[in-house]
Amino acid sequence: MNSVEQHRREAPSSVNCFIVTVSDTRTPETDKGGQLAETLLVEAGYTVAGREIVKDDYDEIRELLYKCTADDQIEAVVLTGGTGISPRDCTYEAVESLLDKELPGFGEIFRYLSYAEDIGTAAILSRAIAGTIGRTAVFSVPGSVGAVKLAVTRLIAPELKHVMRELYKAN
Repeated sequence: MNSVEQHRREAPSSVNCFIVTVSDTRTPETDKGGQLAETLLVEAGYTVAGREIVKDDYDEIRELLYKCTADDQIEAVVLTGGTGISPRDCTYEAVESLLDKELPGFGEIFRYLSYAEDIGTAAILSRAIAGTIGRTAVFSVPGSVGAVKLAVTRLIAPELKHVMRELYKAN
């Protein structure tokens, strides 16, 4: 057994997740990306402790992330939306400003998979980012259902327990 397999075996059996949709226009009824993230995480054996929609506003995103990461019951936060390059998009900056440790491979692999499987060179416009804030894992992805499906099924769900194992290691 290699070390990655061993680490996965030592990982927690489930993780409590919180989903944040960043949007100026979506409502709980029209939030297809957030709904899909919840469905896919639950199907993968994770618990979704809650969902919230927040405006595409730097301070509001940071405030909600701070609230989530201060809650001991929330182990991971998945944000959807606000990752583009339009003047209103500020999720990347808000998340990056709070990260203790960035996982650059997450964004790199997300863009690679997006390029190879779906959107071609438009993948350069994606600013997916992940990392940790304290002992909370944070993943930020574009809000389209295709992006959410790709990120959750190919990256987040397969590795989240492993990420948490690493975060919970004793010093």
